Amino acid sequence: MKALMYGWEFPPHILGGLGTASFGLIKGLSLQPDMDITFVMPKPHGDEDLGFLRIIGMCYTPVVRHEVDYDFVAARLPKCMTPEKYFELRDHIYADFSYRHVNELGCIEFSGRYPDNLLEEINNYSIVAGVIARTESYDIIHAHDWLTYPAGIHTKTVSGKPLVIHVHATDYDRSRGNVNPDVYRIEKNGMDYADHIITVSDLTRRTVIEKYHQNPSKVTTVHNAVEPLSRDILLIPDKRGVGDRIVTFLGRITMQKGPEYFVEAAARVLQKANGVRFVMAGNGDMMDRMIRLVARRNISDRFHFTGFMKGKQVYEIFKASDVYVMPSVSEPFGISPLEAMQCGVPSIISKQSGCAEILNYAVKVDYWDIEALADAIYGLITYPAYYRFLKEEGLREVNSIKWEYAGQQLRGIYDRVLYG
Repeated sequence: MKALMYGWEFPPHILGGLGTASFGLIKGLSLQPDMDITFVMPKPHGDEDLGFLRIIGMCYTPVVRHEVDYDFVAARLPKCMTPEKYFELRDHIYADFSYRHVNELGCIEFSGRYPDNLLEEINNYSIVAGVIARTESYDIIHAHDWLTYPAGIHTKTVSGKPLVIHVHATDYDRSRGNVNPDVYRIEKNGMDYADHIITVSDLTRRTVIEKYHQNPSKVTTVHNAVEPLSRDILLIPDKRGVGDRIVTFLGRITMQKGPEYFVEAAARVLQKANGVRFVMAGNGDMMDRMIRLVARRNISDRFHFTGFMKGKQVYEIFKASDVYVMPSVSEPFGISPLEAMQCGVPSIISKQSGCAEILNYAVKVDYWDIEALADAIYGLITYPAYYRFLKEEGLREVNSIKWEYAGQQLRGIYDRVLYG
């Protein structure tokens, strides 16, 4: 079976969890002996692992004007509208297309990131998908997250092949309910056109059904997993037990991730505990606010901001941490607690996270319950037996959560979509 996948990022160059999840899922799926996977992304760097897939770069795919056809335009339009409105919008979009980003080789340039003109890059990505749709051989289309849904729709429109979309998050998660109408439209349109929808948790599945009005029979949860630790990571020195105990938050410093609850809990723990430091690893639009909040709580001497960390750096901070905290307000899944537990770090996660559905040996609190979060941190740094229990059982549990099993579930969905 040949799967044509659309994605936005891929290790080792990642900007968030999407690239990590895409890598793990594809690698797990590739263990099916007859799977042939082509992964399309805006801008490969050339050092990606090609041992189990083929990668196509949108930035290396020439386009010509006739590729911007009415099939592409039609694929961008909502399904429910009057014929008059349909043709009006179709002609407007067609006339508005610009070639200002096409280089001398006839290729559209992409940043490979999440730039300020992200909607324009998504539009250009879906244009190049028209070329790929006509030149590649595939049985099924798989689009990862909202950025690639228009490309998936375009490919389905051109080829007639079935489309599976993978919801790694929705704008309800990213915005705390203050949904961007442009993003919602792209998400909703992708779900409406999809033959099947995969969500990373039951939490996200409920959002897709209730907020995007999808038929429950069309939506299946496939939980994320983790890759086994490489030899390089296993050889990272374990720095715990020397000096102060370290409590770590690692992720984007945005309202979705609940960084303010981590700071407030830290202030409460420091009122009654000595010899503990708090680390906030990551960056985001709330960084300055968190620095000011730490200063107002008078805990700057016990609180550290590291900036963005990736790859081996992530595991170095885990190997130096005694407790990991993920107080997300709305987390579709959340792979980082699993990665921390692989390193023997007891984890505290919000009940509002998808990974809470599969983790029995992580402490779970409501993200807004600062007192409960502070008590959980204090308990883990104060009671050695409790700490050892969660460390050992958590490690055993997370080692049984494999991408191979997620790949088997995904293959089953492909078979149902293709063969009924």
